[in-house]
Amino acid sequence: MKVSIVYWSGTGNTETMAKLIQEGAASTGAEVVLKEAAKANVADVTDVDVAFLGCPSMGSEELEDSEFEPFIASVEGKVNGKKLALFGSYGWGDGQWMRDWTDRMKKAGAVLIAESLIVNEAPSGDDAEKCKSFGKSIA
Repeated sequence: MKVSIVYWSGTGNTETMAKLIQEGAASTGAEVVLKEAAKANVADVTDVDVAFLGCPSMGSEELEDSEFEPFIASVEGKVNGKKLALFGSYGWGDGQWMRDWTDRMKKAGAVLIAESLIVNEAPSGDDAEKCKSFGKSIA
């Protein structure tokens, strides 16, 4: 199985999540590519079996707008029928950014193959294990 993980991280929390998800997915034997959003392209979502997309909550619970939002806008019209899994970290709010993002990807026709994973601040302990399990169960 070919898997990509594309993420944006400001403080390193979502990057840590991405690496833990990568570890879990790779443990199944999946071929996993990990990329920051600024270095990713549409093929990183369209030319894989499953794409994990990760972004923390920013501002008033929204996607990061200088790198990640443009990336999502570039793939949004091409995710119809694609298997996606969304993840991200937050420090405030109740996860509205993730609910909005999930709805957006569903409206674009994406197949969300798991409930989105959100972690408050840095993943550790049980949250770190949830990230690994997220990657393993989806891959």
